[in-house]
Order: sequence, then structure tokens, then C-alpha cells
Amino acid sequence: MKKKLKWIMGVLLLLLFAGVAFGSASNGSKDKKEIATSDNVESGSKKENEETASENNKTDLATIDEQVLIDNNGIKITAEEYITDSIWGDGIKLMIENNTDKDYTIGCDALIVNDYMITDLFASEIAAGKSANETMYLYSSALQAAGIDSVGKVEMYFHAFDSNVDYLFQNEYALIQTSEFENMDTTPNDAGKELFNMDGIKIVGKTVDENSFWGSAILLYIENTSGKNIGISVDDMSINGFMMNPIFSTSIYDGKKAINDITILSSDLEDNGITSIDNVELKFNIYDLKTFETIKNTDPITFTAK
Repeated sequence: MKKKLKWIMGVLLLLLFAGVAFGSASNGSKDKKEIATSDNVESGSKKENEETASENNKTDLATIDEQVLIDNNGIKITAEEYITDSIWGDGIKLMIENNTDKDYTIGCDALIVNDYMITDLFASEIAAGKSANETMYLYSSALQAAGIDSVGKVEMYFHAFDSNVDYLFQNEYALIQTSEFENMDTTPNDAGKELFNMDGIKIVGKTVDENSFWGSAILLYIENTSGKNIGISVDDMSINGFMMNPIFSTSIYDGKKAINDITILSSDLEDNGITSIDNVELKFNIYDLKTFETIKNTDPITFTAK
């Protein structure tokens, strides 16, 4: 029972952080500002309509063939069906079989849809010798934030660990191509102001949302063609000259993209008497996910919201 309660609490926390990650995508254009840098450099192959994401929040109906994704050391994962849920959005129905003599928790190191890193809340505890029907959801808010209206491919990196957190396997790769693979839109959702672009790592500021899930949020587009899987965090962030404690940490695999929010808690803004986000300064800390060695600590980056 304690193990189950701990697992439930973990999922609830992840759900809260999912709200943080994609809170700004659900508010439409209300209370949003555009980002401008000092040199006013615009990124993106096309100017994004602010209503596009909300118009495309329903994906085209996709199907998949039943297929074995993982068959490793007694753990077998089979994708059976592509489904759509009115609350959670699209998902992949899985059959997970544990043919070992130990209990294992199965989860994902990364979930990628149409080359976009997507928030993953999937975890399943399977007792020794048992099976389970589970659904890995591709949350509609995450797809909407990335501008995905047709799911063409889903990439998963699975892991399995026991009660001692000893891993049976990690980063076990699986790929599903749906019936919409040939029709998926691969145009980058990168309209906005370029904040950083060096050595295959590109960061674009898209909007500032002053009515996000936990307060305010700065929406970023990130693209990684550096040849490494990377992590990015934010340091020394100030708004209107006052230091903030932002919530932001993201992982982007090589060749992939991400849409993520820097979240600013409403309490931080209130404590400093800030009612409007006008001037922002921050540094990005970019590091290698495998070695945790620093790739780049950027100089201060300044931009305005209007």
C-alpha cells in the first residue's frame, strides 16, 4: 500500500509539472506578449498565427499496426492500438508482460512525437509473472504546444527497474509509425525572436504569458542538432530588474525539438511588486546529458515583452 501511495503521489506531482510545462499553450492569445530582443532578430520560416495552436488542438485520426516494441530480459511490451480519449487526448494502448521472477516498474526516459520532446507521465508496476494493459498518453496540451495536429511517429526510450532501483535496462529504443506518417507536418514551430544560436543549438523566445498555470510563463522553442543529447536550465534570471527563481529544466535529444515554458511563480512577482513583465534578463546553462559536462554557459541575454 505504501508503495502504491508513493507512486500515486509521484504521478500527481508530475501532473502538476505538466501543467507548468504547457500552461501557456491553453490560454489562447489572451494575456500574451510577443518577445523582442535588442537586435530584434526574428526567427522562423513563417510568421506564426497566435490562434494556430488552439485551432489545431485535435489531431487527425491515426491508426497503428500491432507490433512488439521491446522484448528484453523477460520484459515484453507490445503496442496494440492507437486510441483517443476525450480527457487525456491521444494514446497508445500497450500490453506489458513481465516474465521474470521480480517485480518491475516500467517507464520512459524520453517520449518523442514528430521529433518533438513530449512530457512523459508513463509508469507501470508489473508484478513477477504478470501482465498489464496500459495506455501511454500523448497529452493533448503537449501536442498543442508543439503545433502537432497529425501524429506521424512516436519514439520511446523505455526503462525497467526493480524495488532497489536496479535497472534491468535503460534507454531501450522503440519507434512507431502511424497511418499519418506520410502526412505529418515537419515544419518547425519556431516563429519568434532568436535568443541563442550556436553549435547546433537554437533557442527562440515565442511569447510571454502573464496568465499561466502557476503565474507567468515564457514560451521557448528549442532545436538541437549538436550531435549530443543536451539539457538546458536557466540561471541569474531577472524581471524588470528584480531577481527571480524560475522553474525550468528540459532535455532535448540530438536531432529533436522542444516547446517548453520558463515558469515564474506569481509569488515572486507579487513580492517584488511586478504587475507586468516588460524586461527580462537570463543566462542559459547548456550541458551534455550523458556526462553532465557544461557545453555552454551563455552571456546574459536580454529581451523585452510587448
